[in-house]
Amino acid sequence: MRIATVEEPHAAPGQLRIAVRASGLTTGEVRVRSGALRELVPVSLPYRTGFDAAGVVDEIGAGAEGVRIGDEVFGMTASATRGANADFAVLVAWAPRPTAWTWEEAGGAAGSAETATRVLDRLAVGAGQTVLVQGAAGATGSVLVQFALARGATVIGTASEHNHQFLHSLGVVPTTYGPGLIERVRALAPHGVDAVIDCAGGALPDLVTIAGDAGRVVTIADLNAAVYGVHLSHGAPTDDSGETVVPHADPLALHGLTTAVTLAEKGLLRVPVAAAFPLDQVAKAHALSEGPHAPGRIILTNNA
Repeated sequence: MRIATVEEPHAAPGQLRIAVRASGLTTGEVRVRSGALRELVPVSLPYRTGFDAAGVVDEIGAGAEGVRIGDEVFGMTASATRGANADFAVLVAWAPRPTAWTWEEAGGAAGSAETATRVLDRLAVGAGQTVLVQGAAGATGSVLVQFALARGATVIGTASEHNHQFLHSLGVVPTTYGPGLIERVRALAPHGVDAVIDCAGGALPDLVTIAGDAGRVVTIADLNAAVYGVHLSHGAPTDDSGETVVPHADPLALHGLTTAVTLAEKGLLRVPVAAAFPLDQVAKAHALSEGPHAPGRIILTNNA
């Protein structure tokens, strides 16, 4: 990882550019850098990073409506071009920054909000249901459980024991992952669970057994999903024109950004921040992400 000076990006029609105040680091990009996803995500260098960012609007493309220069927003870059971990980023989807959020929280919110909405919509999670989330204390899982709770679901979440109090604080029923998971979940939900969402990977056989039907399990983390008849959900990467560049991906649930604002303003959604690093310490941020760390997303910050 290194910082490089490149030409400033500019907003095309329907886009806007922000002076970035904070941006998110994603587990997926850490795995891309390590080569773990080389078969799914081919990489040509140089490879710019970052999908999520928050900042101040300083350029508006033709046709982009409902936003003015100087507005504070959070959103997503085109996933094929990325580039959120920078001084300036071009957003293709955005929403106003909730007054309840810090820049760091807003900088890591958009991707998790979209993913949570996409997966919960696919499983039709709603009021009165019980949902199991594997990896509930992670950057995406910790946001997803709050979206599920806001829909009226009961959420059981797996995490390391030292993160159980954190899950309690979100309103989640915590349990540990690993051997004995099937029995622990059955004890917590004797009538069964309605949906299972895997944010961690590595446990699909147990998760399918818990669900009783592979069709009620969705993973965002396990590349072996097809072996178990489980759907691997990844949002449809788009280029700057909005065209999908990877087949078999799920449509992006961009309405999740608006939902995130509504929930945040009601005090029903916070974005846990595990750590924040200045942009020029991105390598340290990646190193931290590869090992145990506090719940939530790792954030890169820019000087105002």
